[in-house]
Amino acid sequence: MPHLTGEAFFLLTLMKSILRYLLSISFLLSSPKLALSDQAHEKDKLQSNNKLNEQEITEGWKLLFNGKDLSNWRYYNSPTKKITGWTIDNGNLYKPKGIKAGNIMTNKTYENFIFSWEWKLENNGNNGVKYFITEKRQATIGHEYQMIDDKRVKDPYSSNGSFYLIVKPIKNKPNLSMGSWNQSKIIVKGNNVEHWLNGTKILSYSCGSKEVMERVPKTKFKDVWKFGEKITGHILLTDHTDACWYRNVKIKDLK
Repeated sequence: MPHLTGEAFFLLTLMKSILRYLLSISFLLSSPKLALSDQAHEKDKLQSNNKLNEQEITEGWKLLFNGKDLSNWRYYNSPTKKITGWTIDNGNLYKPKGIKAGNIMTNKTYENFIFSWEWKLENNGNNGVKYFITEKRQATIGHEYQMIDDKRVKDPYSSNGSFYLIVKPIKNKPNLSMGSWNQSKIIVKGNNVEHWLNGTKILSYSCGSKEVMERVPKTKFKDVWKFGEKITGHILLTDHTDACWYRNVKIKDLK
């Protein structure tokens, strides 16, 4: 590298300083645009939630939550009592932490279906979606898709995505960090049931099968009428003490 005179060195240093200044100005000018772009993207995402596209409508999907009200839901012990405690938070169905809001279930019952929803929990959170809920049991007991922070779980039969206490999910399931939105799905067709998490089938079982019915007596469900068998019932969102958010809750009847 040739030796620089004092004047040349000064000019080179000055040019570098000017370049750094121009780059910093360019970044500052672009930052508001990036922020506005992020805000617009988030707004578009919010506006696209809790809606069905044309293909879903054609396929027979029905929204169970429209981002505005709970008209498709009721309390287990009362079809007419006003739902309180469950709130609408920025278009999401929200069960606040520590609020006794009560379990809510669908107005209708379902026999064969695909139930799809998105959800998120806080760290160490716990919640669940139950299906095959019937008033004949006189209790909100059904098969449960467990939603939980696996950091607090020791037994895989009560881990995230399990058929709670009865069937454990695969080991390499696609858990996301708490605070992230998860997408889950329950498929019931005949006696066959599948649990899905973030695009992956994490377990399957057959209602009334030897695997299921041998497990039931080892749990607190041993004396529950027809537990482990296929019945027509409601779908229920549980009220644990932890905060939980839901969106894009929808169902498709399988004929």
